[in-house]
Amino acid sequence: MALHFDQQEFADRRKKLSAALEREGLDGILIFAQESMYWLTGYDTFGFCFFQCLHFSIDGRMTLLTRSADLRQAQHTSNITNIRVWTDKAGATPADQLRDMLEGLGERNKRLGIETDTHGLTYRNGKAVEMALDGFVHLQDASHVISRLRAVKSPAEIVYVRRAANLADRARIAAEEIAGAGVDEGAILAAQHAAIFEGGGDYPGNEFIIGSGRDALLCRYKSGRRTLSDSDQLTLEFAGVYRHYHAAQMHTFVIGEPSARHVELHKAAREALLAVEATMRPGKTAGDVFEAHRHVMDTHGLEKHRLNACGYSLGTRFTPSWMDWPMFYEGNPWELEPGMVMFAHMIIMDSDTGTAMCLGRTSLVTETGSEPLYTGSLDLVVK
Repeated sequence: MALHFDQQEFADRRKKLSAALEREGLDGILIFAQESMYWLTGYDTFGFCFFQCLHFSIDGRMTLLTRSADLRQAQHTSNITNIRVWTDKAGATPADQLRDMLEGLGERNKRLGIETDTHGLTYRNGKAVEMALDGFVHLQDASHVISRLRAVKSPAEIVYVRRAANLADRARIAAEEIAGAGVDEGAILAAQHAAIFEGGGDYPGNEFIIGSGRDALLCRYKSGRRTLSDSDQLTLEFAGVYRHYHAAQMHTFVIGEPSARHVELHKAAREALLAVEATMRPGKTAGDVFEAHRHVMDTHGLEKHRLNACGYSLGTRFTPSWMDWPMFYEGNPWELEPGMVMFAHMIIMDSDTGTAMCLGRTSLVTETGSEPLYTGSLDLVVK
């Protein structure tokens, strides 16, 4: 098996999940989120775009229902020994086969949690599961159960997070070295991905974000490339990824002479980032962290130019997004704990002047505060 952790690590995770299910009054859980399956078993696939479900019983038994295309994938990458294949054909009814599987496992009339807040369970498949299991088991949404367990990283996971952070640094350095007037955005992306893959890294959970000129004010990837001009701005959001663990960064580079607005916004972004990281400590909530961001930004008169969220948890995530829970937004009561890995992004988009300024990095929440997993300077990058 191509497992990235030892068996004791996985045994500890099963024990934690069983305890969490007991607290929820559940007999088991139907797992549809790929990151949950990976965390619990090592199962590594993008086959979650089709129907698949991992049943975990409170006593630690696991049974996977998947397609034939993923049978060997599960056998090779996971510690799951009981694997069932649903029949892939015209008129296939995998939800009914899931019910039959649960019947064989003695789960009739049990209280089962189900993960519904996931890209691994489409609305259509979710409705089919509800119909197939109606009157057979008692279903309860349990999307939060494994997400909360995954949010606090073990020492073994933190080793991979640090490897991912190192790869993010390599990607940043590669971008800094190549960025400049006359350079195509595609060359910058190629340099970043090459640095990560050559360092043993993985594909990210979503596309790297790159935008110059007016597109530097965007915080999503879009198709199309342009060449940097003599006076330009370049926003990059990317992540180093190792064994699916992410460590993200975000920067706006200035090409040519920075405008006074660039300098002003960079000062605010840096001040906000440091305030957020000072708040990012055990006992503080995700809402407290956002408040630190809001206070600095609004003090600088940037309320209309900032976002209503300023970061989120990172870990193992699969496409289409590397964002994880919790997120930093107003009023979020999720309390931070040692071992959480949090990405804080200060995103300023001044559409009035067409000026972008973004600054972000990943930190590890420690017993006493937070540790930025970033070796570079927070100074404005001018190329």
